[in-house]
Amino acid sequence: MFTELSLHERLLKALAELSFEKPTPVQAAAIPPAIAGEDLYIIAQTGSGKTAAYVLPILQRLLDDDSKALAPRALVLSPTRELAQQILKDVQALARFTFLKAELVIGGEDFKVQAAKLRKNPDIVIATPGRTLEQLEAGGLDLSEVQTLVIDEADRMLDMGFSEDVLSIASACPEQRQTMLFSATTGNQGIRRMVEQILNEPRWLELDSVKSDTPAIRQQVIPVDDNTHREKVTKWLLLNQCEGKAIVFTNTRVVADRLNGVLRAVEGLRVYVLHGEKDQKERKLAIERFKQGGKGVLVATDVAARGLDISELDLVINFDMPRSGDDYLHRVGRTGRAGAEGLAVSLVAPHEWSLMSSIERYLRRQFERREIKELAGSFKGPKKVKASGKPVGAKKKKDDKKKVKRPKTAKPAARRKPAIPKGQVVLDGGDGLAPPKRRS
Repeated sequence: MFTELSLHERLLKALAELSFEKPTPVQAAAIPPAIAGEDLYIIAQTGSGKTAAYVLPILQRLLDDDSKALAPRALVLSPTRELAQQILKDVQALARFTFLKAELVIGGEDFKVQAAKLRKNPDIVIATPGRTLEQLEAGGLDLSEVQTLVIDEADRMLDMGFSEDVLSIASACPEQRQTMLFSATTGNQGIRRMVEQILNEPRWLELDSVKSDTPAIRQQVIPVDDNTHREKVTKWLLLNQCEGKAIVFTNTRVVADRLNGVLRAVEGLRVYVLHGEKDQKERKLAIERFKQGGKGVLVATDVAARGLDISELDLVINFDMPRSGDDYLHRVGRTGRAGAEGLAVSLVAPHEWSLMSSIERYLRRQFERREIKELAGSFKGPKKVKASGKPVGAKKKKDDKKKVKRPKTAKPAARRKPAIPKGQVVLDGGDGLAPPKRRS
């Protein structure tokens, strides 16, 4: 129970209003050491309740702090605007019965308006790295009073190239601070470097790894022939296997825009598109409209794979196979949240089968193979596969036609040069004889 975590009564009241009765494993393990001020490196899957795992300790420590700081006392870094907006909503919901205030510092918003809000001295700032550095350089953001720094989705930060930005922002915060780093994967050398440079003797908590099994999510694979076949299968799934909301993921914005147009022509589908080329107002409006009402479809690139907290999301479709196992899990993690059931379907063309097999090996599981009889294509999956699951490569056929051997023609004998007598000087370099004298 949350009452056992030494939380302020105002926070417990907010939790009761939100119908949060029992902490998730991540929250139960992270909240006590976080309140105690320890640095934490936490590996937690999306949808595991990790946001509250660091927001509640931040709020608790701020309520216990009697100092009157003239700058933000907590900074939460997010890789995407969408995730930052979701974190702000969670902070506001949990701090509803306190006087603590939070503000956003993200791209796509008016720079001067943001600076004006920061001058009102919010207690917590939720920000993306790029705009944080811009406000720092312009003098609009002061991090000298930060007591707690949170780096959310650190693995995604690295994927998006924000590693150096995060290190720069951390260096602008006081050395004597608490730092909590959250990642959905154990990460690589980049994550370890970040942990070594900005955390101080952190407690490592691997509670809900991104590779953990997700029994509530059915994960299926449907072989497809080409993009036309993909579109037909996508339409069938949306019309026949989705009574509520669905997200269709593509790898590029070009494909997202094209698919958005294709699906809008289908009667009964309420379709929105979300990708990095959309400005902040368009992205915010698309998400808000998608969340409203019952049935809806969001076509998105991986910019939306993290940070979207949409309840009752029935279906996730990978129109394009994601480029890595981590990206796959972050997409699939949009459904089946908080133990709810969900369905994730990946449409796999012949050239993507090896990639799909690599993701299966990475996750140590096999996806359910499926075929839609009404839309069965010619590709059913590779006929032969290796032990790794990858298709056996086609062998080059030997040419049955015998090569006609051409008769070898005798080479003319080389012309031998005459021997040069001893003492003879070669003047013309040709026959070893002196040139004849000309008559005058």
